[in-house]
Amino acid sequence: MRKIISISSVSLLLLAPFALPQTTKTPTPVSPRGPSVAAGSQGVVVSGKAAATAAGIKILEQDGNAADASAATLLALSVTYVGAFCVGGEVPILVYSADQKNVKLLEGQGEAPRDPKAIAWYMQHGIPDGDVKAAAVPGTIDAIVTLLKLYGTKSFEEVVQPTLAILDAGGPSWYTDTGSGQKIETGVNWQADMAVTFRKLVESEKTAKGTRQQKLQAVSDRFYRGDIADALEAWYIEKGGFLRKADLAAHKTPVVDPLKTTYRGYTVYKAGPLTQGPYLSQTLRLLEGFDLKKLGFNSAGYIHTVIEAEKLALADRDEYYGDPNFVKVPMQQLLSDQYTEMRRKLIDPKKASLELRPGDPYTMKPTKPPTITGPWHGGTTVMCVTDKFGNVIAATPSGLSSIAGVAGRTGIIHGSRLSSLNTFAGTPNVIQPGKRPRITLSPTLLFHDNQPVMAISVAGGDQQDQAAIQVILNYVEFGMSPEEAFKAPRFSTTHFISSFGQDRASLGSLSVPNTLPEGVQADLRARGHVVTASRGGVGGVALIGIDPKTKQATGVGPAAGKME
Repeated sequence: MRKIISISSVSLLLLAPFALPQTTKTPTPVSPRGPSVAAGSQGVVVSGKAAATAAGIKILEQDGNAADASAATLLALSVTYVGAFCVGGEVPILVYSADQKNVKLLEGQGEAPRDPKAIAWYMQHGIPDGDVKAAAVPGTIDAIVTLLKLYGTKSFEEVVQPTLAILDAGGPSWYTDTGSGQKIETGVNWQADMAVTFRKLVESEKTAKGTRQQKLQAVSDRFYRGDIADALEAWYIEKGGFLRKADLAAHKTPVVDPLKTTYRGYTVYKAGPLTQGPYLSQTLRLLEGFDLKKLGFNSAGYIHTVIEAEKLALADRDEYYGDPNFVKVPMQQLLSDQYTEMRRKLIDPKKASLELRPGDPYTMKPTKPPTITGPWHGGTTVMCVTDKFGNVIAATPSGLSSIAGVAGRTGIIHGSRLSSLNTFAGTPNVIQPGKRPRITLSPTLLFHDNQPVMAISVAGGDQQDQAAIQVILNYVEFGMSPEEAFKAPRFSTTHFISSFGQDRASLGSLSVPNTLPEGVQADLRARGHVVTASRGGVGGVALIGIDPKTKQATGVGPAAGKME
């Protein structure tokens, strides 16, 4: 009998609790005793909730592939982890197709309102975090439909069944905002309403004529252009939001080539500058010029070098990244050998930088004053899937902790992703009509000799790629197994302009695990780092490591289950 492996992974603010390895069919609850590990060659699912992982497993049991299982997992996450992810949220998806031998990115991100009057309001009043005015066009449903159309074998009806079972079981008339921990009272049985909405989508698929793709398109059409869009528009108007049916109708998930870079013979696939993802690639390019292995894992020299490289890459992120449909991002120059070598020289081995130092890739100068200088004012989950066919998918779904409540009787809860845009005129990430915010959501695929060896998804806002960088370095530089790379203590900085409201944390900040030897901490302080020690590591990591020879996949997360 074939084996199917399941793993439920850590989520945004649940960084400490993990579970011991389990060998049960159903994913086990999270406990504080350490990560669980499961391995096999037939399929691995990693997600932020055990129920969502079980949904993906069920589809694999029904001979679905990784895309089918991913769709089912995402749908279940959207109703079991509301506050971290929701139907009104967003999800970038990296897909490796074993048949096509390529990687594509589905940019499951919604847009700002297209009404210029709305944009004028934002520029005058700011973008209210958590309010309905901060909601972007919901990106989740069309991203899932696009995933199924391009890569799946199942119908929407089939992949939504596990989620409908969850909704039909009922639940409380509230959900928890993962950012603040605030309980949001909905005043309605939103689970029942959400089930009605999903069944409407199933009905549209079943009654549509034509090919499987045309039937799946009917799902998206009803959500974005039919009666569900009408209901959403009525709610936007009632609550004082700016989105309208025309904004929903114009939405379509772009399918693009991901950003591709190399590091010591490995190929790294990331989302482009619509996300913060490229700064991981920039950081690795800078670090390639240092003998990190010789410095030693989590030595003062190693931590210093990695953090200083991240500061430079993050400064470029804040200066240049934005929706490529609206701004020209000099990605080729930012990753060029000349620019990288010039910027690498800025890393002082003995002194921490206490400045924001973007470079100038246009004139090839190592630094320039940052464009954004003020004024300063001061939820995500994870998913990775593999299947027996060799397909690999990494996605980072989010709803960004909206407190706007439920959209009428649709059951749909929105995110507040527009707060990742800014109101600084002339900057790449300033809000504009129909513009997509530069998001932190940034899944990763790592390849060696043209074979996938790791899928990584991280929750944790601006720290997501800091965690992913360290996982990659643990694996590539120090030869750690996937489990060891997952468990190794991590460090981080907030030396950047926040992606949420454009706050800036104290310059020179460095958070290290409290298990780091005091001598190493003292050395880092002597170099000028503002060191704080904490119990939790940076980022909620989920990963799947794949042995390219045996095709054995090892998933690591807080709860695991295996079916013989």
